[in-house]
Amino acid sequence: MKERIRKLNFERKPIMILLTALLLSSATAVAEDHVMAATKAASQQKSHPESLSLSLQEAQDYAVQENRSLRNASLAVQEAYAQRWQTIAAMLPQIDGSYSYSNYCGYSATMSTAMGEFKIDMPNVGALGLTASVGINAQGIIGALLNNIAIDMKRLSLEQSERDIRSSVTTAYVSVLVMQDISQLLDSSLSNIQTLADMTQKTVDAGVAEQTTADQLLVRVNTLKNNINSTKRNTELAKNSLRVLLAVPAETELTLTQNVDELLSADAILALLGEDFNINNNLNYQMLQKSTELAEKNVHMAGWAYGPTLSAAYNYSNQQYYGEGGMRMSPPNLIQLSVRLPLWSSGKRAAGVVEKKIAYEEAKNTLAETTDNLGIQYQQLRFNLQNAYETYLNERDNIDVTQRIFQSTTNKYQWGAASNLELTNASNDLISAQSTYVQAVMTLVNAQVELKKFLNN
Repeated sequence: MKERIRKLNFERKPIMILLTALLLSSATAVAEDHVMAATKAASQQKSHPESLSLSLQEAQDYAVQENRSLRNASLAVQEAYAQRWQTIAAMLPQIDGSYSYSNYCGYSATMSTAMGEFKIDMPNVGALGLTASVGINAQGIIGALLNNIAIDMKRLSLEQSERDIRSSVTTAYVSVLVMQDISQLLDSSLSNIQTLADMTQKTVDAGVAEQTTADQLLVRVNTLKNNINSTKRNTELAKNSLRVLLAVPAETELTLTQNVDELLSADAILALLGEDFNINNNLNYQMLQKSTELAEKNVHMAGWAYGPTLSAAYNYSNQQYYGEGGMRMSPPNLIQLSVRLPLWSSGKRAAGVVEKKIAYEEAKNTLAETTDNLGIQYQQLRFNLQNAYETYLNERDNIDVTQRIFQSTTNKYQWGAASNLELTNASNDLISAQSTYVQAVMTLVNAQVELKKFLNN
């Protein structure tokens, strides 16, 4: 009866071990599913639309959703979570199971004694083992805290990447709008000059005017055509930059539903200039804070290299002999407790502590210097925006004035009240004003974007 009970216990234990292994495997699969859940949407390929009609906000949101660089930054956050779980799991119980089968092919061991030799049969044997162990030290705990800081830094990096994407979309969006406006203005100017050139050529043909006058107008027509072609190429270049940010192919037709005046309104500029600066909202400052905190934790990590490591282990083993005979030399259950304390490393650990302390001091100095400089940087960015806005208003008025002058000079020339030189000068002034206006708009947009990023607005 005892032998039967022993065999039943032996048969049940493998079943329990197998169930435990299955449960652990299931838990691992669930954990992997949890970690990879955020990556499934990113890996799915979507068909791109043939055309897009977008406001600036819609373009920014679309870029944030589709941009691959930002997607990688999001995956980096998930990667940091997985790394933290690895650190925590290393301090949790680890369970290993094993099973081995040995066949001695009918071999019998021969033993010699004073009473003579006798043989011991070596039956086939199956060995089942189960080991559970756990080890913990202070460095492992601090390592988990370091992983938490790493996660925060990855999140800040993700937020910074999103800000950069939105800022780049703003710049590209406004560039397209400005180039489109300038192209329309040049088309109108070309139409007027072309009309005058045709009219002058007719007077030349009639013998009323000289060919030189018509040729000068023809040169002006060709100059405007070159400027128009250059503007259209720059417009397409700006659109391609926007397509890259939106992660759409070159064939996708883009329609922008807002204009420059909407995006560069006085209310928005003045509201941004009047916003108070809170250093805790600045992403660079937050990142430096986390870096300093990380350096401090590294000092603790290096210091706890002197700390003990506590370990515990349980080992279960059993053997099943398939045949007569066999000897059981090891106990089926074994519990081990151990404490490991480092005693001497020839100064290696001490040097490690000194190194981390120096790195911590450097991080604190960098944080203090940045704190002092951020206030100055804020004032400079406000000055840049205010100056850029005033320049933009002046250049916007200038382009209206030069356009009116050009139109008036064109009318005068048509009726013989203005010379060819006056018309040429008016045309040159208009082209120069257009170029200066484009530069003023882009300077204003960049100043607005930089201040928004600085304020984390």
